[in-house]
Formats: sequence, structure tokens, C-alpha cells
Amino acid sequence: MILPLGDSPNPRGVPLVTYALLAVNVAVYLFIALPLGYTPVDPSDPAVREYLAVVGRALPRGVRLSDLLQQTTAYDLFVFRYGFRPVAPAIGTLFSSLFLHAGFLHLFGNMLFLWIYGDNVEHQLGAVMYLVAYLGTGVAATLFHTVFDLNSPLPLVGASGAISGVLGFYFRWFPRNQVRLLVLLFPFFLDVFLVPARLVLGMYLVVDNLLPFLLARGMEGGGVAHGAHIGGFVAGLAAAWLFDRRAVEGRPAEYARAGATALSDRDVLHQAIDAGRYREAATQYFALAGPDTRRVLDPSDSLALAEWLRQRGHSEAALVVYRRHLRDYPSGPGLAEAHLGAGLVQLEALGEATAAYQHFLDALDADPSPRVAAEARAALQVIAARQKFQVGRPRRRP
Repeated sequence: MILPLGDSPNPRGVPLVTYALLAVNVAVYLFIALPLGYTPVDPSDPAVREYLAVVGRALPRGVRLSDLLQQTTAYDLFVFRYGFRPVAPAIGTLFSSLFLHAGFLHLFGNMLFLWIYGDNVEHQLGAVMYLVAYLGTGVAATLFHTVFDLNSPLPLVGASGAISGVLGFYFRWFPRNQVRLLVLLFPFFLDVFLVPARLVLGMYLVVDNLLPFLLARGMEGGGVAHGAHIGGFVAGLAAAWLFDRRAVEGRPAEYARAGATALSDRDVLHQAIDAGRYREAATQYFALAGPDTRRVLDPSDSLALAEWLRQRGHSEAALVVYRRHLRDYPSGPGLAEAHLGAGLVQLEALGEATAAYQHFLDALDADPSPRVAAEARAALQVIAARQKFQVGRPRRRP
């Protein structure tokens, strides 16, 4: 058995939306699923007859309706009503189905993944946008699954699709994070390993979902909506890419009015930088539309402008310039310096330690100067000192 225990690094603060989602899912299970799961049904109830008629058509050969009736509980009827059924789609059930689960293990697995991966994504998106993204990717996951199972009368339930969306965000934004995995081969072996997050989530997508999804096409399902997991993950990945593109090409709020300035000659921008007039240069630079800034500055000027903005507290603008440098010169000169600068802005000014962590490791991988390497390592030590209590202490790395 392989079980994730936690990840690192983590942001400071309390992920209120993640905890609220955990609480709602657990409450629905405790106060609806459990009591209704032990409540028998009345065979004369019209809802029971409808349930047997619809679900009975999807039963494997040899299974009798009488056997199905004996196993049917009030929770089965509740799920039949509020779960999402592809053959009878309804907007309300697109959302209500995200908070229903088939049993304790189904709930436990989903909530464990949400608890581990949700806090970093919530911190990066903000509470409101995180909730929108969670629900939105959950709906996208359900619809993706429906495309491949349009005639299914069986209800689809679970938070897996929405949580897979969270994993898609995580996969793009925090590839250098480490996940603590408990490896248990009882009674012979028990240990905890640190494994790169992108490897763990890649295995989740490909081995746990994509391969079973492809191999199971045309066969009777085994109760796991692999299509929903894939759809949610891809939706989260795509949404994270869109957020990144907006962050790079958008105009920072502190220079929002710079677009009103007409820039007739880009030489003005270069002359301002050459003369050390960085305030004027920043105004001229952000007057350009994001796509028009591609390689408008050479690497040294780009880093100089970004550093001037950072030193004077224009954090959002500095981060945009660093990101555009990385866009324009992904393997060119100043790569380590740009990663270091972006990381320092996120760590010191924006409080985004986990996002900064990615940049500091990238800086160390980019053949940095001794100064840049020393600053990146010092920043990594600061992040390590801020970490929360960690479950499971790894003894070695694979």
C-alpha cells in the first residue's frame, strides 16, 4: 500500500475554504449518508419502483431485481435523486453530486487528497477564486465523463473530479514540491519517502486513471469514474495555464493607467533605461500591451528594470517583468537572476513561499553565480523554517 501523508513546502495561514469543503463533505456523510444508509425502503414507494426500473436495466446479467431491492437503502434513493445521471442531466445535480460519496473509503481518499494539496492551491488563487475553480473543475469533470457515457442511468457522485482539478493546478504551479509517501508492505516493510510532486501526480493521472480509462472502454465499469478524474485534472491544468498567461501578459495594477500613454517610439524606453530613468522606463514599458513586450528589452535591461521595481516596493510590477524575462529568455542569459528575483518578490513581498520555492530551485539549476546561489539557498532555509508540523518523517529519498 502507498499512502500520501503530506507535502512540502506549505503556505502560512489557515486554508479556510479547503477546511470548509472538508467539513461539508464529512457532514453530508455523517448526517445524511450514514443514517440513510441504514434505513430500509418501502417496496410500494413509487420512488423505489422508479429506482428499480431505471437501475435494473443497467444491472449485469443474472442479477435479479429482488436481490437489488433487498440491498436498496434510503441513501440509494437519495443518491439517485441528487447524484448526476448522464441520461437525465440537471444543473442542480452537477453541484450536489460533488458532495455525495459511495462510502467511507471513497470519502476518506478524496478528503485526504484535498487536505494535502488544497492549501497551496487556495493560497495561490485566493479563497473566492479557489472555490470557483473547485466547483468549476468539478462540473467540467462530470461533463467530460458524461461525454463518454451519455446513456448511463447510474448516478455519478463524489468530490474526485473537483479534487482532480485541484491536482491539475498543483501539477503546473508546484512541480518542485515534495510529497511524503508511506510505503507499507505489512509486515515486511514500512517507510516514508519524499517523492517529487510532479512524479506522484503524473502517476495518478496516467497509471491510476488514463490507462484504466482506455483499457475499460467498451467493458462494464468497475464503479470508478476515471473519465471524471481525467477531465477534472485537465480542466485544472488548463485553468492554471490561463492564470499564468494573464499574470505574464497583464498590466500590473500599480501601472494600470500606463496604457493611456501613447508610445510612439520604443527607443524612448531604451534611452530611459540607459540614462537610469527607471521610473519613466517603467511607465513606457507598461504602456505596451503584454504580447508586444516580447524581447523589447535585452536581458540586462530587463533584469535592471525588474530589480529597480523590486527595490522600490513595486512588487507586482517587478514580478511581471521577471516573468516576462523568463518567457523571453527561458534558457538564455540572466536565467538564474530572474528566477531568484521572482522568488524574492513572492517570498518577501507577496507571502507566496511555495511559489517562491519553485523559483529558488530553478535558480540553483541554472548555473548561478556564487552570489545568486548563496541568496537562493538562504531563501530556501527561510522557507524551511516557516513550515508547519509535518506528518511522517522521511528517512531517505528514492
